[in-house]
Amino acid sequence: MQRLHLHLLSDSTGETLEMIAKAALAQFDDADVVRHFWPMVRSMQHLDRIMGEIANNPGLVLYTLVNTETRDRLEQRCAALGLPSVAALDAVTDALEQQLGQEAKGRPGRQHIMDEAYFARVDAIQFTIAHDDGIGWENWEEADIVLAGVSRSSKTPTAIYLANRGYKVANIPVVVESPPPPMLFGLRRPLVVGLTTSPERLVQVRRNRLLSLNQVAETAYVDSEHVTREVQFARRMFADNGWPVIDVSRRSIEETAAAVINLYNERRASGGDTTVGAKPI
Repeated sequence: MQRLHLHLLSDSTGETLEMIAKAALAQFDDADVVRHFWPMVRSMQHLDRIMGEIANNPGLVLYTLVNTETRDRLEQRCAALGLPSVAALDAVTDALEQQLGQEAKGRPGRQHIMDEAYFARVDAIQFTIAHDDGIGWENWEEADIVLAGVSRSSKTPTAIYLANRGYKVANIPVVVESPPPPMLFGLRRPLVVGLTTSPERLVQVRRNRLLSLNQVAETAYVDSEHVTREVQFARRMFADNGWPVIDVSRRSIEETAAAVINLYNERRASGGDTTVGAKPI
């Protein structure tokens, strides 16, 4: 298989460009791609240094550069080397200009401006970290979302992902031997979502976790019958309280978070403060 060198040039953090490249590459099986990441490209001198590296490893060049002179230099140098260069956001920006009737500002890193939304996201991340794994239950009413589920059902990574999207999230482990605080069942502001998974998948995940920690692999924590009872107990709790349920067995963290956000938006659109009726997904 031919190896492809993929060069990603951005005049800001490059986060957007990395996500675009990752999403596109996911459509190709076993692609042999070497990614070269070049963020904060804001001067001709910096670009010229990068072009030397690109010449040594020729391949496809993707870029998100808003400065006209820098873009022109990059395109000229790529053309001289016979390399394809693609402006990853141009088509979207052009379409928005036509629909909005105004020109794009063309400012590097404009999406990272520290505005009100930025500080709200920071606040959400701090809240979520402080309310992980059942901690700080006294403040759960301040959360946007509360995730409940048995151990290793992706509560924490899903909560952190949602926090990066600006949602204040708390999460609580559902343990048969240790009932959650009564406050959980009386929450009105937050959307409470139950995360569940298949017992077989849960046993596998827990075994891998124990192995990574060099702990004993044969305990009730990974016993099939015990795990099945845990999952059934959690499902009954979700159903009894009318909480929507998401099965994470075959979902990535991103897919689980997207499903939670859809539920949250549906709830806001309906104007309700409490969820009514379980919605298995």
